[in-house]
Amino acid sequence: MVRVLQNKTILLGVTGSIAAYKAATLASQLTQAGAAVDVVMTREAQQFVGALTFESLTHRHVVTDVMALLPDSQIGHVAMAKRADLFVIAPVTAHTLAKLAQGLADDAVSATALDTRAPLVLAPAMETAMWEHPATQKNVAELIARGAVVVQPGEGRLASGAHGAGRLADLEDIIDTVRATLGRRGDLARKVVVVTAGGTQEPIDPVRVIANHSSGKMGFALAEAARDRGARVTLIAGATSLRTGHVPRGMDFVSATSAREMRTAVLHAIMDADVLVMAAAVADFRPEQASEQKIKKNDVETLTLELVKNPDILADVARHSARPAMVIGFAAETQELLANARAKLESKNLDLIVANPVPSAFGSDIDQATLITRGGVVTELPPMAKEELAEKILDFVARVK
Repeated sequence: MVRVLQNKTILLGVTGSIAAYKAATLASQLTQAGAAVDVVMTREAQQFVGALTFESLTHRHVVTDVMALLPDSQIGHVAMAKRADLFVIAPVTAHTLAKLAQGLADDAVSATALDTRAPLVLAPAMETAMWEHPATQKNVAELIARGAVVVQPGEGRLASGAHGAGRLADLEDIIDTVRATLGRRGDLARKVVVVTAGGTQEPIDPVRVIANHSSGKMGFALAEAARDRGARVTLIAGATSLRTGHVPRGMDFVSATSAREMRTAVLHAIMDADVLVMAAAVADFRPEQASEQKIKKNDVETLTLELVKNPDILADVARHSARPAMVIGFAAETQELLANARAKLESKNLDLIVANPVPSAFGSDIDQATLITRGGVVTELPPMAKEELAEKILDFVARVK
């Protein structure tokens, strides 16, 4: 479960777009992530997907009419508006955007939006011409000025068969935005956190590289958890096995393929940072020279590479005048795990090191780690999901003032 969503009540508004069927999956994913999901629907939305679908997925009553009562006789949209921690409308049509901008309240969704004081997240879906119309853009600008968060629609094939802007944003992006919005007042609010993720790649020739097994999952989990707790996050990512093209919402993203690129990005990002979490697996060596052309195997019987050391990013950070107040490193070891981790903690002037046994540290969704602090406190953790481990690491950050 996602910590920022646990024990939260998310109000989901569904309006009359063909993309309404995707809202059922959104309701299911939010519920599985630990949230209680209340659903309000317009009459037009019910022509695409029924209320029973949402009740089956959320195990909660659905309000479809502004006059509807809950089983305990409370006015449905009023009770839901009061108990919501966040209101997300997905999809939201051009018509509903216009009503929200004008403060109209003639259906369950618009009446609930007017009554709630919870943060509002809007995910529009409509034909391209409707989205680009000056009236729609004016309404969106008005809602943003009043504090709403808008998940911009994507481009692609629309229900009409046309291609353009107006597709409902990916559900992963909508959930990212919900998490980031809920976390604004978290225990890391006003902290600036830099996280590195993934592995670096050092070119041998235009098609071959020296790399490692890092998936990037741990670094991404740390960046998302820090964002969920209110931090301003910069994620510096090398090569990862995560979904191509997905950049988590609510953070700055920097791509750094090689160790030297990552060093440059890190030293720039720490200039105003409070915390650096160095979760990336940075290659220790690189070929001294990379071939400008692909090396053909038929041209050689053996291939000898002369390797030179890459810069030691953590050592450079330790000596830097802008060293953050807290620096956290990782140690993936095949032997003498604690001894090697302690040595790295001291030599790199770290505040905390996360020691992982290899090969369990790479690729899996489950991780086993031991945390060692500068003061010598050792905490051996049981195997857990990387998202949960990320929270444990950030609990340490939150405790140190």
